[in-house]
Amino acid sequence: MIARLARLSDRVFALAEWLLVLALGIMVVMVFGNVVLRYAFNSGITVTDEISRLLFVWLTFLGAVVVLRQGGHLGFDLVTGALPKAGRHVCRIISGLLILVCCAVFLWGAWLQTALNMGNLAPVSGVPLGWTYASAVVAGVGLGLLALVDLTAALMGQEPPERHMEGEAGA
Repeated sequence: MIARLARLSDRVFALAEWLLVLALGIMVVMVFGNVVLRYAFNSGITVTDEISRLLFVWLTFLGAVVVLRQGGHLGFDLVTGALPKAGRHVCRIISGLLILVCCAVFLWGAWLQTALNMGNLAPVSGVPLGWTYASAVVAGVGLGLLALVDLTAALMGQEPPERHMEGEAGA
């Protein structure tokens, strides 16, 4: 069962990474194309500004979830590194609980903003502005689930996984 969940998790994150690549590619093409149109032909496509802004917000929030899973967020471990194993374990549990509380507050606010703004439409594209805030909902759920998995592992006495960013020396 756990192996199935691990494979499903790997597939979901692989899909998220491809969506990030796709969003970035679309943004580059739209913005570059619009710059060329403005300078070369004195015209432009007005919808590209709104769509690229929406994609950038999604790129940021979805990217935060993917980077957390890879262990790439900044961390300050000077104090915890000096603690004995039991102290590091307690700090990991407290940290996990604080992250879950922050994710819950973040998710609640993001959900309210998403619901409030689904009726507000972007002026040019007509896309509901709630879709912008929906990226924060996805991020809150993703970050919270990752924190919950790590907290559960910590409560079961498991050591945190060794994580290396792709392209890092020695990885």
